Amino acid sequence: MKHLTKMLDLTKPDIVKILDLADSMKAEHKLGKASKPLEGKTLAMIFQKASTRTRVSFETGMYQLGGQALFLSASDLQMGRGEPMEDTARVLGRYVDGIMIRTFAQQDVEDLAKWSGIPVINGLTDYDHPCQILADLMTIREHKGQLEGLKLTYIGDGNNICNSLIIGCLTMGMRISVATPKGHEPHQDALDFARKFSDTFELVQDPAQAAINADVLVTDVWASMGQEAEAVARMKTFKDYQINDALLSKANPGAIVLHCLPAHRGEEITAEIFEKHANVIFDEAENRLHAQKAVMALLMK
Repeated sequence: MKHLTKMLDLTKPDIVKILDLADSMKAEHKLGKASKPLEGKTLAMIFQKASTRTRVSFETGMYQLGGQALFLSASDLQMGRGEPMEDTARVLGRYVDGIMIRTFAQQDVEDLAKWSGIPVINGLTDYDHPCQILADLMTIREHKGQLEGLKLTYIGDGNNICNSLIIGCLTMGMRISVATPKGHEPHQDALDFARKFSDTFELVQDPAQAAINADVLVTDVWASMGQEAEAVARMKTFKDYQINDALLSKANPGAIVLHCLPAHRGEEITAEIFEKHANVIFDEAENRLHAQKAVMALLMK
């Protein structure tokens, strides 16, 4: 593993290695015994999309690992004035030890990985969100004691979270059922990957059908960043794609609910369900820190 540009980069042994190290780092952190494997290292963090969890978790994570992180918005870089990504990549590759980018186009991540000569981490694109899904898998394993054989149900838009969950869950031996409205299906790459898992993957339009016997239910906002102009139309399209009491009743007893945040209570999830599962959801948010520390340590050490 030279980079983390997308979930498809990761094999099952890769994911297990990341999760095991993340668990160890989390335990050490709780005991105040964290090691500093990245002492003297610098991570450049490029942000073309706003962030709470991504910026704070990566910046804090680098500090805890003994290194430093540089926050670089698009307006801080010559990229904002038209410098080609390959030139920015080659310059940063001479200065820093790793790059994390949170952006719109997946090609930006791929170009950085191609030209920089240093490890590149996808902090989110419109196509993929591998760091979030690693945190999700870490959280599921914490609360359920395993991954293999569990059923995860995703309700909502076939977006970057959905694409990454399909690949991550199937790679780890989980079953996954996805419910999206017609015209909002996952990316074709994720569906092509899922074809190899016909017995453990299901794509439907009915959320109730998808939720049957679920051990984990996951949702995301109906309109992601960059889709604000579609918000009103999406409210109508997704009105039945909500995690609520009726939907949760279809799941297995003890099912947990995850949300990558920010959450729009009353839209993709009811306030009651969110608060009932808030402890798990904020464990999930915390685990962004530990999963990303593991990724950075493995790539940049």
